[in-house]
This record gives sequence, C-alpha cells and structure tokens, in this order.
Amino acid sequence: LECDLAVNLVGQPLVRQQVMKGVREFLKNQNPEKPLVMSFHGSTGTGKTYVTSMLIHYLFQGGLESPYVHQFSPTVHFPHAERIEQYKESLKSWIQGNLTNCGRSAFLFDEMDKMHQGLIDVIMPFLGPSWVVYGTNYRKAIFIFVSNAGGEQINEMMLNLWHAHKDWEEISLQDLEPAISKAVFENPQSGFWKSGIINERLIDFVVPFLPLKRHHVKQCIVSELIQQGLEVRSGVIQEVADSIPYFPEEEKIFSSTGCKSVASRIIFFF
Repeated sequence: LECDLAVNLVGQPLVRQQVMKGVREFLKNQNPEKPLVMSFHGSTGTGKTYVTSMLIHYLFQGGLESPYVHQFSPTVHFPHAERIEQYKESLKSWIQGNLTNCGRSAFLFDEMDKMHQGLIDVIMPFLGPSWVVYGTNYRKAIFIFVSNAGGEQINEMMLNLWHAHKDWEEISLQDLEPAISKAVFENPQSGFWKSGIINERLIDFVVPFLPLKRHHVKQCIVSELIQQGLEVRSGVIQEVADSIPYFPEEEKIFSSTGCKSVASRIIFFF
C-alpha cells in the first residue's frame, strides 16, 4: 500500500503520511481501543475515492466487492429528509448486523457534505472506545468518511502558501487543520454539523487532499496513457493538460477538476 501510494498518488504528501500512519498503527494493534475512523476532505479529482479504493483493495480480498466492505451514499441510500428516523434505524441495524458477522468490516460514507443533519450520529456508539456495543465487539472495524466539504478552504490556504513560496512537501497538517475544521465541522450544510462524533473527538485522522498543479496533472496523464496502452507522447500530454481548466483566473495554478477528467479527455487527442 505504501509503495502504491508513493508511485500512483500524485501531489498528496500529507495523505500518504496520514493514511499510512493510521493504518499501520491500527493493524499492528491486536486489541485496538476503538475502530479506525478517518475523514477525507478536498475538492473533486484530488484522489479521495482513489485512495479509499486502494486502501480497501489491500485490506480486503475482493476490494470494494468484498462482503465485508459497505458503502453508503446519501443521495442513493438516504435521499428523503422526512424519512430520517427510518434511515437511522436501518443504518444502525445494518452496521450492527455486519459487525456481528465480521468485526473487521469497513464502512465507507461518501459525500458527507450531502448527509442529512443528525443521521450520522446514530453510528456514534460504534466509533468510541467501549468494549462491546449491542453485544458486538466492533473495535477492529474501519470507518472512512469522504467529503468535498473543506475543499474551497484547503484551496484558499494552498494559494496563500503558494504566494508565500512554501514548498509542497513543507506543508503540514497544522497549516490546514483550522480551515478544514471551520468548513466541515462548523458548517450548517455539512453532515457533521453539531455532530456528537466531532464533539466527542471520535475521528482519528482528518486527511486533507490538496489541489493539484499542472505538473501533477501531467503525471496523471502519463499514468493514464500507460494504463490505456497508448504511446506516451509529450505533445499529447501537453494538449490534454492545456485542455483542463485551472484557477485562480489570473495565475491558473491549480486544476479545477484535479485529475478527474484526464481519462475521458485523452481520447480527443489521439
């Protein structure tokens, strides 16, 4: 996993560092005090889903298709605000039942910024350091929350750090944590708004995904060309990179879509 992250995840030194730290410490402990809880934040195309699937691929046979990996999307699984009490009950039962089947299960919550307020708190008892909840030992489980919330604030912070001539590898979690915290945990539009999960400090790792610069996008293009079995030509790399929108308007430093649209754009330049 560490090697794969180093080779294939571009422009995310903090992600590599935080994810490896969390996973290594958690798996090394045969009797953890609580489940591993990580929250991924950043703009579209910066690698949140990619890292989640990579992580699951190495931890579970069958990866995301494993019967012990459970994915939730608010727009798919919890679309109607008026049915929140029903959703709470079914979500609690689902997690409890699956942890009874396998204590090493993983639960992935996508688009946390679209989650109905109060819904996520139903899983609080499963995240803390108790020995047993509802007759189930759940402390070897993994919970990952994925959200675009905080992306704008991370981008703004990164722009300020770029203007201050700070190198990518020099950026620390402390540089970004206040901005993420404000955007995610103090935002009425966020699924974590007034959440007991935040108040009880049950998230072990808040992982910021940084906006990608042009040379990062070029790295993604090279990887995608190789993956598609196409010739790696410098002209194609440049044309694809130039076709992607960048921000801010004047300097055009960061990709507006990260590496998300790279795969679909390549076909137009061959």
